[in-house]
Amino acid sequence: MQGHGYAPPPPRRPSTGVLVLLRVIFVAVAVLSIGFLAWVAPLRAAIVTRKRGEWWFFGGSVAVLVVSFSLLATDDTDDFSTPKGSAGMVILLLNMVACVAYYLYADIRHHRPHPAGYAVPPAPAVNYGYPQSPSPYAATLPQTPAAPMVTPVPSIPTPPPPHRPAPARIEQVRAELDELSDYLRRSDGHEGHGEGGR
Repeated sequence: MQGHGYAPPPPRRPSTGVLVLLRVIFVAVAVLSIGFLAWVAPLRAAIVTRKRGEWWFFGGSVAVLVVSFSLLATDDTDDFSTPKGSAGMVILLLNMVACVAYYLYADIRHHRPHPAGYAVPPAPAVNYGYPQSPSPYAATLPQTPAAPMVTPVPSIPTPPPPHRPAPARIEQVRAELDELSDYLRRSDGHEGHGEGGR
């Protein structure tokens, strides 16, 4: 019987030094560009985590950046002193703070190490056509709060085998025994009458 094979190993977590360096670089890009390149940080978070929420945040930050640019483009002064220019600058800076904060939150959450000594429990194997039996090692694996919860697939209960009728040979023997007992009863009764009714 062919199985599913081995699951691919989870991607290795980069070292802490590399993670800190990357975080510093992406935060510095957002801050030193005064928010004009703040979209780079959520883009990295979306690529690394591959979660839909991170992609939505990245799209939202780009939309806010477009609104900010449109307000700044209508300001003809050098210091953005008109109300539209000031609003565009405020939106740009708030977007920068939001992008940096969300990037750090998403990246730290994604690269959070599992508690030491705990292994991630393997996904349950799917047995086709047979009810699943509990693993003898299941009780020895500690439950980790960081591991994703896997909902086991309920096994389909197998109905008990249908009650089969007795084989024809047994029925035949039973019928012959019934006939024999009837014959013996008749012959005992017949002999009894012949001997004067014992």
